[in-house]
Amino acid sequence: MENKSKELEVAIKAALEAGKVLEKYFETEILKEFKEDNTPVTLADREAEDVIKKIISEVFPGHSILGEETGMTENNSEYVWHVDPLNGTRNFANGIPFFGVSIALIKNNELSVGVIYNPVTRSLFYAEKNKGAFLNDKKILVSKDDENHSMVTIDPGKKEEEKQLRRELYKTLPATFRSIRDLGSTAVHLAYVARGGLEANIQLGLQTYDFAAGALLVLEAGGKITKHDGSPWFFPDNKFIASNGVFHDKLIEEIKKQKEKLGIN
Repeated sequence: MENKSKELEVAIKAALEAGKVLEKYFETEILKEFKEDNTPVTLADREAEDVIKKIISEVFPGHSILGEETGMTENNSEYVWHVDPLNGTRNFANGIPFFGVSIALIKNNELSVGVIYNPVTRSLFYAEKNKGAFLNDKKILVSKDDENHSMVTIDPGKKEEEKQLRRELYKTLPATFRSIRDLGSTAVHLAYVARGGLEANIQLGLQTYDFAAGALLVLEAGGKITKHDGSPWFFPDNKFIASNGVFHDKLIEEIKKQKEKLGIN
């Protein structure tokens, strides 16, 4: 992309530097702990987040930053960074090279900048509002494949009803869609939808720092995002369908059917 904004340049720098931290610890005997919600965290998560926040704060000291590991650094700003230093911690801690740094900038509650970086594959995804989506400086677009050739991922929610819905979708979607998978990283799932490696991703209730950067990538790559019922999606709603748009309505129908069966609104 030509004429990157200062914000995007800083986000890319922060993601690359955080990636160096992850590389340092990947496939080592790093210890993992578990948070209250039973999700894992490692020293790499914390160290990478510190690096990201330091880089952002040095250039934009007045911006607010929401980090997965350290919470909100509030500056009452219209600019809020949503940072997940290691999206896919369980993969990372088990030596599986499918994870990424995810950094997004939200301005007045609208997606402005998004960067996702997997240091193992050297895959740097980035997007800026109304400027397109890119992978390693090459423009990317969503695929044109239909449901017969599709790969769809479903990311979990936290509530029991969201977990129930996910289990039902795993049972029923294969009857219509070619391949249903869970690759273990929400951010990278969405990045892959943007570059045409996946056709759709279903979000059932994660945190904004999990999906913000990826959602912008999908939109800027020509994809479609709606709420589960097909109505317009706006950040920070955390329940949505992101797809290439080819069979979006069929996903809406299937989710509606399963929600009705489970008695979920």
